[in-house]
Amino acid sequence: MSRRTVCAAVAVASLCLSCSAFAQQARYGTAAEAKAMLERVIAAVNTDKRKALASFNAGTDGFKDRDLQPFCYNKGDNKLVAAAFPALIGKDTSGSIDKFGKPYGKEIRAAIAATADGTISEISYMFPRPGETEPVQKVSFVTGIGDLGCGVGYYK
Repeated sequence: MSRRTVCAAVAVASLCLSCSAFAQQARYGTAAEAKAMLERVIAAVNTDKRKALASFNAGTDGFKDRDLQPFCYNKGDNKLVAAAFPALIGKDTSGSIDKFGKPYGKEIRAAIAATADGTISEISYMFPRPGETEPVQKVSFVTGIGDLGCGVGYYK
């Protein structure tokens, strides 16, 4: 084989592998995308809370991107008012514990209660991706917005 043929073969293989890696990365949301969505959540709730919550639950107006979707709960009663899993709406998840016993529900609420509205905290725990049942590592960016606690998480 000539040097030119070998170089061309290596270039094609590299391109194929990088395209494959890019396609895999694009399948799930990133930390930066989750944080940017939470910034949009804050703006939407401050503009029109009722419309924002409806959009979050429906996954419309840019509030569903692959496995990224906002969640919100009422600070008063800890009940979810927006969630990627519709069955959780209306439930108090403050006592939620992940597969390994981590009390992420309490940690989310404590982080939000301990900071000023708009201050973003990070909480890590195990949780299934939308449409799946097996928990995987999730990091949620969370903040308070008036009488709501909201967050957007991404999966590692």
